[in-house]
Amino acid sequence: MRLTVATYNVHRCIGWDGRHSRERILAVLQELQADLIALQEVDEEDTLQWLAARLSMTAIAGPNLRRHGAYGNGVLTTCKLGELRLVDLSFRTHEPRGAIDVDVMCGDDRIQVIATHLGLRPSERRWQVRELLKRFGTRHCILMGDINEWFLWGRPLRWITKIFGHTPSPQSFPSPRPIFALDRIWIRPPGSVIEIQAHKTALSRVASDHLPVRAIIEL
Repeated sequence: MRLTVATYNVHRCIGWDGRHSRERILAVLQELQADLIALQEVDEEDTLQWLAARLSMTAIAGPNLRRHGAYGNGVLTTCKLGELRLVDLSFRTHEPRGAIDVDVMCGDDRIQVIATHLGLRPSERRWQVRELLKRFGTRHCILMGDINEWFLWGRPLRWITKIFGHTPSPQSFPSPRPIFALDRIWIRPPGSVIEIQAHKTALSRVASDHLPVRAIIEL
């Protein structure tokens, strides 16, 4: 079975031009034409539900409580939902982080999906990646999100690659002229990725400070 999956840090729907517009984010998501989308920095659950309704997709919210309100992770999918597990990845007194760990049924295939947004400090990411990798147990698995790993030689990437194999990492940040591969998609079993690329259009370069990363996979 072939699926299109994507990950996108929507930056609270604030574009590179400083303007808030969830309509632009919606238009980018429509361009992606994906079956499964991981979102980060969704400003409110209302925004996630608003997007889901217009895309005819099911929404899963994974909010992180913050001093000035709540925003966090979200998943949009056309697949049937199975068991949902929300994961707290908050580390010490750092900014709250989390992950959505959900089973989805796409056709006859059961897939475990973990969508996340990792922390800014290396020690934080190392702990978070170790916690996430403990959770994978099914044959078909997807790990995706804003990994925030700036160091290509960092231990978190090596640990993930050991489990998932090597996956190309297109540059996605900053959106007008990307030079860092912060947004990642990994699939297990290795070799399932047919195509993966940053989604570069006139709209995606301005709608957020990150570009979406889109992959076509075959299970």
